[in-house]
Amino acid sequence: MKVEIPIILISIENDGFHLMINAKVNGNKINLLVDTGASRTVFDSNRIKKIINTDNLQKNERLSAGLGTNTMESEIAVIDKFAFSKIKIKKYNAVLIDMSHVNEMYESIKLPQIDGVLGSDLLLKHKAIIDYKKRILKLYA
Repeated sequence: MKVEIPIILISIENDGFHLMINAKVNGNKINLLVDTGASRTVFDSNRIKKIINTDNLQKNERLSAGLGTNTMESEIAVIDKFAFSKIKIKKYNAVLIDMSHVNEMYESIKLPQIDGVLGSDLLLKHKAIIDYKKRILKLYA
């Protein structure tokens, strides 16, 4: 099954673009930055903890790198329902990191805040194709 998700093209201070899609976690709408350079899909711990069960959070023993920092601590959580368009994932093992520095930068230039980053793990699994002309993200379930 092919799924086409509208891409929101965000201009970054006339110096490039970020791609964003809408998704849902446990029925709540979230904004995900599409990042083909991110090895894994991650969520902002500050924002996502408001909509997931935090009873079983575990500290991730490995440090994460990226998003403007060399190393950062992360946590592992199970997200009951994670969906982007018609692709639905139950019991998704998610990595949570503090993305406050990204959201502070976005806020300072009047951009919508992000709840996470859709990374290469899910982009590869669902054979992603970014169509810039049509502004859609094509995925296969």
